[in-house]
Amino acid sequence: MLDGVLVIDKPRDLTSHDVVAVARRALGERRIGHTGTLDPLATGVLPLACGRATRLVRFLTASDKDYEATIRFGLTTDSYDVTGVETGRSGLSPDRDAVARALIELTGSYLQTPPAFSAKKIAGRRAYEMARADQVVTLTPAPVTVTQAELESLDGNIARVRVTCSAGFYVRTFAHSLGERVGTGACLEALRRTRSGEFTLEHSIGLDRLLEGGQPPVTALIPLASLLPGFPAVTVSSEGRDRVSHGQEVEGGMTAGAAASRVAARPDPSSTAWPLRERGAASAPKDWVRLLDNSGHLIAIGRPGSRPGFLHPAVVLI
Repeated sequence: MLDGVLVIDKPRDLTSHDVVAVARRALGERRIGHTGTLDPLATGVLPLACGRATRLVRFLTASDKDYEATIRFGLTTDSYDVTGVETGRSGLSPDRDAVARALIELTGSYLQTPPAFSAKKIAGRRAYEMARADQVVTLTPAPVTVTQAELESLDGNIARVRVTCSAGFYVRTFAHSLGERVGTGACLEALRRTRSGEFTLEHSIGLDRLLEGGQPPVTALIPLASLLPGFPAVTVSSEGRDRVSHGQEVEGGMTAGAAASRVAARPDPSSTAWPLRERGAASAPKDWVRLLDNSGHLIAIGRPGSRPGFLHPAVVLI
């Protein structure tokens, strides 16, 4: 049984669902899901939650991301990347100062409208299905945050930009907006995700490793105990563990430590992926904590119970 996260270095021209399908077949495990979609154009970090870790996907998807974006100026498309249909060609290239100023304008917190060619749903239909049918696509802008947008190089009409952003951010829309600001038009030419929350390329394996041997290296699977290092942790007693396994609230007397303390789960000696860096790790939604047993195993995600001093195991992993 595989319980944990397997980080795949996604190749280009595959959807995230394609990668999940390959992993399910290769590993013989149906309970596999990704923790944040990557477009077929994109490569890089795609964490796959396996087994019981699928119950943690909603927490794992909330983390910020790092990208290396290649942006082509002078060209616009309907999908905001080079795979789309051309909608304009200016033939112009911006100077470095103009790009630097525009990147400053696109840094911070603001509302971003998802591209029409996206998986967002409108009345139950995918936006890209409507766009391909030449139907009007109206998407609601969503709050996003860009904490870093750094110009690494500008060679003619090609810029390479490092971006750190919140979950739900569309780098394609970012590229399109950058082109508008510099007055040349632009689209995304290539994209590589180097980090998704606490997961980085250092933790990843190529998809070919699954296709070749079926089972991934033991050290590639990040165990449950290593996940969500940004969440506070509480260690429960043996009696508390039994109550958690039945979905029952745990009294304060059945815990060791306090919910506000950060208690490190013990590393799995078979995993060299330990410890995950807390930089970029998903921060706990208000009042959520990890519940650990005396061996340091993650047994549940809990929140305050119905009475003061009690914790309710909302997501049980045992």
